[in-house]
Amino acid sequence: MKCDICGNDLAVTFLKKIVGTYVKDDKGKLHPICRACQKNLQEKDKILAQLK
Repeated sequence: MKCDICGNDLAVTFLKKIVGTYVKDDKGKLHPICRACQKNLQEKDKILAQLK
């Protein structure tokens, strides 16, 4: 699985959970976001702006 902002591969734990988060857009689609992008952008509005 890849981050929707930077395109880097997401790390996965042994329980197959991603190291990062999912962000839901206006249409209800989930987008995986890595920890580095979360740390840089820090607000949901900024993250959604980068997705478009």
